[in-house]
Amino acid sequence: MRVLGIETSCDETGVAIFDSSAGLMAHALHSQVDLHAAYGGVVPELASRDHVRKVLPLVDRVLGEAMLGRREIDGVAYTAGPGLIGALLVGSAVGRGLAWAWGVPAIGVHHMEGHLLAPLLEPEAPAFPFVALLASGGHTQLIEVQGIGRYRLLGDTLDDAAGEAFDKTAKLLGLPYPGGPALARLAEGGDPDRYHFPRPMVDRPGLDFSFSGLKTFALNTLQRELPPDVAAGPKAAQIRADIARAFEDAVVDTLVIKCRRAVRACGVQRLVLAGGVSANRRLRRRIDRMMAKEGGEAYYPRPEFCTDNGAMIAFAGWQRLRAGQMEPLAFTARARWPLESLPPV
Repeated sequence: MRVLGIETSCDETGVAIFDSSAGLMAHALHSQVDLHAAYGGVVPELASRDHVRKVLPLVDRVLGEAMLGRREIDGVAYTAGPGLIGALLVGSAVGRGLAWAWGVPAIGVHHMEGHLLAPLLEPEAPAFPFVALLASGGHTQLIEVQGIGRYRLLGDTLDDAAGEAFDKTAKLLGLPYPGGPALARLAEGGDPDRYHFPRPMVDRPGLDFSFSGLKTFALNTLQRELPPDVAAGPKAAQIRADIARAFEDAVVDTLVIKCRRAVRACGVQRLVLAGGVSANRRLRRRIDRMMAKEGGEAYYPRPEFCTDNGAMIAFAGWQRLRAGQMEPLAFTARARWPLESLPPV
């Protein structure tokens, strides 16, 4: 079974083809970073318009790379939510329209289920059950995964997600959009002992997250350490790097502590990290050490599949289409969509 996957939930247009025998046959991604950089963040209307321009050319591109004709596609999967509603409607309309024109079934995929299953595309895929940390610009969640569609939410963010906090703090430091990777690069040159930031909500039971206060702590530190007469001085660059390092260490420590609690509470020894923040190298190193001490193992998607992509949508859609699930012609897109509401496969 060959499934075409379309991802348009936010600011990246992704298209891919997954085959049940050959695996991932082709994938292509168009990033809108340059489009939104001038505004310091994603402009929803511009994102939707760019998806309209890019999605069909990307479909033609992956069909060509896979050396397939349109009649050789057996199903279409598209991101139906959560995300920016305008962007979702572009991918949903195109995906459902292509499926109708080609006479094949279609399925709306949950964006976070796509991220959650992305590590299963790797040669050494985790077996069920496992605990998953989904950490991105819009979500920071810990989930117990017994199987596809068998999800139990263990912890969620109460305010800013980890990726969102990275981006906002990067902006405070004067870094360009997208801020998360830029902050991580700046933190490489920071002194880990100069500043100590709080580890939010680790001193209380539970697995929820809160990063808004950490962002405010970074702002207060920046204003204290870099008043106007110092901000342009020769020491300013190092102070910014030290603040970036303290912030990154605080986020990483918090995620590691909560992940350790989750794997112990669930009694599993497999931890999956997915979403854009899972590409952070310091986080991966700390998670690997923690899981080794716990006698378990951590699993990640390859870096190109940490951020939004069509491959994860094609794979997740294939899992559900082969189980006989499909969407009617009257498709829906959902800005909000609880992951636990998905039916099991």
